[in-house]
Amino acid sequence: MGLLQTYTGKKLECGVDEVGRGCLCGPVVACAVILPHGFFLADLRDSKKMSHAKRVAAAKFIRSVATISVAEVGADRIDKVNILNATFEAMHAAIAGLPKRPEHIICDGNIFRPYEDIPHTTFVKGDDLYSSIAAASVVAKVYRDSLMDELSKEYPGYEWHTNKGYGTSAHVTGLRSLGLTKHHRKTFIGQWMMEG
Repeated sequence: MGLLQTYTGKKLECGVDEVGRGCLCGPVVACAVILPHGFFLADLRDSKKMSHAKRVAAAKFIRSVATISVAEVGADRIDKVNILNATFEAMHAAIAGLPKRPEHIICDGNIFRPYEDIPHTTFVKGDDLYSSIAAASVVAKVYRDSLMDELSKEYPGYEWHTNKGYGTSAHVTGLRSLGLTKHHRKTFIGQWMMEG
């Protein structure tokens, strides 16, 4: 069964998703997507269920046909306001960055902080249900993965090009030998440094 095109049937329905909430470093990234009428992309789904090559190709296609906005909130802000609030900030910034104002927002997850007076609906596993949420998931992940690949060149030893900032053994080993960078979320680190 394929993804549903729309929840409300409204022309300017916006799908929103984020990536990077559980990482030890790097920003949380959100994407907002308004798809054109009749949009279809075979094999589009939750970005975590797609291969790297398919995600990259899908993101390129989505960017070529859809209205999108990507926003990120970095480690300092995450430490200051906590990851949930930082995620909402990234989502709101992504929506605000759209050149068109959506009439309805659909969001992956079970909670969303209202944005202005635009109605919204949340869906657990929404990126497996609706095309615009899946598209937001894919674009956000490809954007963030590319960012972490570049940061890995600047900060070798943490293996961010393979773990994307998640708490793998290689990342934790790098933390113990090299210490923190400005991209690490200090509020996330303690438990990982104490393990092992």
